[in-house]
Amino acid sequence: MAEETINKTATKEFRQQWIEFIYNLQDDICTALESVDGKSTFTEDAWQRADGKGGGGLTKVIQNGKVFEKGGVNTSVVYGHLTERMCKVLQIPFLGSDATWFAAGISSVIHPFNPFVPTVHFNYRMFELYNADGSLADRWFGGGTDLTPYYLFEEDANLFHQTFKNTCDAFDESFYPLFKQQCDDYFVNTHRNNERRGIGGIFYDHQRCDEKHNANFWFDFAKACGYAFMDTYIPIAEQRKNTAFNDKHKHWQEIRRGRYVEFNLIHDRGTIFGLKTHGRTESILMSLPATVRFEYNYQPEPGSEEDKLWQVCLQPRVWV
Repeated sequence: MAEETINKTATKEFRQQWIEFIYNLQDDICTALESVDGKSTFTEDAWQRADGKGGGGLTKVIQNGKVFEKGGVNTSVVYGHLTERMCKVLQIPFLGSDATWFAAGISSVIHPFNPFVPTVHFNYRMFELYNADGSLADRWFGGGTDLTPYYLFEEDANLFHQTFKNTCDAFDESFYPLFKQQCDDYFVNTHRNNERRGIGGIFYDHQRCDEKHNANFWFDFAKACGYAFMDTYIPIAEQRKNTAFNDKHKHWQEIRRGRYVEFNLIHDRGTIFGLKTHGRTESILMSLPATVRFEYNYQPEPGSEEDKLWQVCLQPRVWV
C-alpha cells in the first residue's frame, strides 16, 4: 500500500475515533446531569447543515428542570470546501478552493435555576485541513472548561481549579498555568474594563502535533479534560442545588447572565465561526440563558456578597 494511502487511512481512522469520543462523552455527561436534576431529561434534536451537505450534529437540551433552567450538550461533525472567508475567521492561510476542511467537537453550557449553583461551559474540538488530493495538510485541537458562579464559594473555586490542574499535570506540568492564563485572558468583556465572565478554568486552542505531543496525546488530553467535568461540576451542583435563595439573588444572577450574553455575542470565536459558516443558529445560540437582565450602570453594593464575586471577575485570582 502506498504511503499516501496509508496516511489517508490513518487520518480517517483517527477522525472516526474522535467522533466516537465526543458522542460517548455527550451521552455520559447528559446522564450525569439528569441525575443531578432529578426531574427533567435531555431532549435530542439531530440536524443537518442548511444545504443538506457538509454534515450536521446532535443537540441535546434540558429545560425547566428542578436544578437546570436551561442547558445543552451539543456535538457537531461538519465539513466542506475551504473558503477565503473562513480562513479570515480562523486566521489561517488560504490553500485554494479545492482544499477541504473537517471539524468535530462537543460543547456545552449549563444554566442552573438556583443562583448558588454556577453556570458552566466546556468545549473540546478538532479541526483538520486537507489538500486538493485529500491528504492531511493541518490539524489542531482546542478546548477548555470554565466556571461562572454568581456567588463566590472559595471551596468550589478551589475544587474546580485543582481538578483541572491535576488533569493537566498528568500530561504536562506546564499546561495548567498556561491554560489558566489563557482562559482568564479569553473569557473577558474587554468593553467592560476587562471584566471576566466568571472565575475561569482552562482554555487552549490551535494546539498542533510536535515531537513531544502527537495526535494521540492531544486526543487523550481532551478526553481526560472532558471527563474531569464530572469530577468537579457534578459535586458542586449537588452541594449547592438545595440552597435557599430569594428575589435579590435571582436579580443578581440575571445581571451577571447579561454579561455572559454580551461575551457570547460580541467576543466568542465559536459563536462567530458558527454563524459566519452558516451553522445551525438554534444550536449556536443554545448557550444563551433563558432569562437575563440589563440595567443601566448597575453596581453591586460595595462589600456585599455580590460585590465579592464582581471583584474576582475584575481581578482574576490564583486558586491553587
